[in-house]
Amino acid sequence: MAPLLLSLAAALLLFYLGFVRRRTGTPRAAFHRREPGRAGDSGAQPPRDAWGPRLSGFPLRLFAHVANTAFGQFCVVPLLLRMNNFTLMHYLDIHEDPTFIPEVAAEERKEKSETISTSEILKKLMETRSHPANAGFSFKGIQDYLNCYRTGELTPSQVAKNIIAFLEDCEKSSPPLRAIVEWDRAQIQKMAEASTTRYRNKCPLSLLDGIPVCIKEEIKVVPYHCRSGTEYLGTEPETEDATVTRKLREAGAIIIGISNMHELGIGTSGCNPNRFHGTPRNPYNPQHFTGGSSSGSAAAVAAGLCPLALGTDGGGSVRIPASFCGVVGLKGTFGRVSCHGSLPLSYSTVSLGPLCTSVTDAAIAYSFLAGPDPLYPYGLKQPKLALSEILAPDLKGLKLGVDWTFFKACDAEILAVCQKAVEHLQALGASVLDLSLPEMEEVRVAHVICILSEMRDFLQPDFNTHFQHMNLETRLKLALASQFTALDYIKANRQRTRSMSFLQEIFANVNCILTPATACSAPRIHDSDLLIGNNDIPTMIQSMRYMQLGNFTGIPGLVVPVGYTSTGLPVSFQVMAKWWDEEVLFRVGLKLEQFRGMTRKPAIYYDVLA
Repeated sequence: MAPLLLSLAAALLLFYLGFVRRRTGTPRAAFHRREPGRAGDSGAQPPRDAWGPRLSGFPLRLFAHVANTAFGQFCVVPLLLRMNNFTLMHYLDIHEDPTFIPEVAAEERKEKSETISTSEILKKLMETRSHPANAGFSFKGIQDYLNCYRTGELTPSQVAKNIIAFLEDCEKSSPPLRAIVEWDRAQIQKMAEASTTRYRNKCPLSLLDGIPVCIKEEIKVVPYHCRSGTEYLGTEPETEDATVTRKLREAGAIIIGISNMHELGIGTSGCNPNRFHGTPRNPYNPQHFTGGSSSGSAAAVAAGLCPLALGTDGGGSVRIPASFCGVVGLKGTFGRVSCHGSLPLSYSTVSLGPLCTSVTDAAIAYSFLAGPDPLYPYGLKQPKLALSEILAPDLKGLKLGVDWTFFKACDAEILAVCQKAVEHLQALGASVLDLSLPEMEEVRVAHVICILSEMRDFLQPDFNTHFQHMNLETRLKLALASQFTALDYIKANRQRTRSMSFLQEIFANVNCILTPATACSAPRIHDSDLLIGNNDIPTMIQSMRYMQLGNFTGIPGLVVPVGYTSTGLPVSFQVMAKWWDEEVLFRVGLKLEQFRGMTRKPAIYYDVLA
């Protein structure tokens, strides 16, 4: 009797909220049949608002239960999908063949004759990086660590000692930071001592030798557990490193631990109430979320624990937390960085990428992480890295495209800052062109169908055997995912073909596409979120709004902090480029860093080099 009453209560609540939504004039989903061919002016349409009550506490428990009952699967969940336009693919005629993997062949072009090596380019870039006299606070970056090591002011072993002390402190603080969920004193000291010896002998391995790094829990790192934000995965320590982990070790980096993440990467807030993780706090305001799913990686960099962290990005999971925490985040071209050794939650949308204190550091990390991997099937034929153009003194000759209708679909404070950032780029010599991004509503829906369908497929055994160990939000999202059909998935991948074709035409005329990074700033944490989590569909869609195009089509994107809201939360800007052209992202990103006048110090910050 109790389950029936719960189901009826949930149905009545959903019906009531839907009724209120209609009475208050929120536009309902408009279904249509689309003629085959080009999209015309559909890019001029503003993005649709998502709908769904913010659920936490008892309502979340109720909905998660009902959504996974027969009643919920037949009545409640289909209604929620219709109200959020997730049935859109049912009504579209798409004749293009589906593209299941957004891998794009490198363009046939003459190899650039680089006059200096990549390492020399990066060294020169670090030398020319300057901090204005009035900049005030500045994050400690890779260059700052290298200066200390080269001059003997500090050794990697001394830095490791400081980090260990801070890792102990940040978990005793109130509230605890929860950026790093697993670390080992002996492992950190061992790597630091080896690096110290190399610097003493004047033979460091690379620009990353002795640099502290943390790695998202979704990526394998010996001898830690790869739990991917859950209670039930990674019951045994890993015995083999992921490819990116191996590359960092070979470069001499000090892996300080495993960073927290949103459970199974299935949300964008970073909220994770289970016993192994807890919810990480935003260093700029501990009462706000970090963003997710690479939540701990962003928090660790923003809090000063390390200048570099790794994350995975299937729906903005590097770029959203980087934006919310005021650091730089890069999602490379699909296949550019090997995903071997990372849990394959969504094989067609995910890229690995760095979160850093600066664009320079992102370029350094990218130069080490990118490249073909025989153990990873995608990106084997990627072009060679080219970075010489990032040293250009201005942006002359670059064409930057903006779909202003899409651009303006964000909070007013974010829009004001980002519009000024566009003007700044224009003042540096770039041409800003109006463009139309076609069928963005179709992109939004198709991306959700692809990523959730692939996650549901991969997690089906876990859903059957570990259901009670999953967070309530995860159960609810997977209940939604179970509604998508094979027809939905195929049509979504037909849409991917169209969207990639549109982008090929757009990038024939512009070098980059500009957008805000997120449509909202970091949301506030409620007390009930810390106990059992939350499910906030409108905020999730706002945070993902400018992210999904890159994940769906495989193009690279870079987010750079450009300002703050009136309450002191970071505001960031996104630059996207055509496949394999990360070089232009760094060139534009370096100029964006000049736009943000003073950098504000986070409320939680550890100066490892002090």
